[in-house]
Amino acid sequence: MFVELMPLLAGRTVLITVAKVEDKTLRVNVIPTLVKADENSALTTPLTYTGSPEELDAELGKHLAGYVQVHQQTASTLAEAKASMEAAAKAAQEEAKRKTEERKKAIQKPSATATPASSAPAEPVPASASTGTLGLFPTTTPEPATTQSKGGLAL
Repeated sequence: MFVELMPLLAGRTVLITVAKVEDKTLRVNVIPTLVKADENSALTTPLTYTGSPEELDAELGKHLAGYVQVHQQTASTLAEAKASMEAAAKAAQEEAKRKTEERKKAIQKPSATATPASSAPAEPVPASASTGTLGLFPTTTPEPATTQSKGGLAL
């Protein structure tokens, strides 16, 4: 039993409790403890095995070996996932930083290459002056029309 626990004990403390359930039945709990406060709680999932003392002597070692193997695989998978997420986050931060720098450069280039405008703004040219046509509101007033009257009626 302890030979099977050695790989698990290499990195953490393991609590083992044994309780009598019935006259000839025992319950064994194998509970790994947290190594760090931010560690995933899946690594503290206990193994509980219930059986007669004879069954426990014969089979608990096999069950512990399987449990330790699954525990190590889970720890390895969690470590790989954490490393992948950290690498992806770092790559995303670097990409965002690169895009921000490109935007800053793009904003700075047009203002640096633009020619300075003359200090006096150009005078607007009225459309009617350049085309010889009247605009919406004519600048000159038309001459009044002459009316001839016959007996007080305008024609």
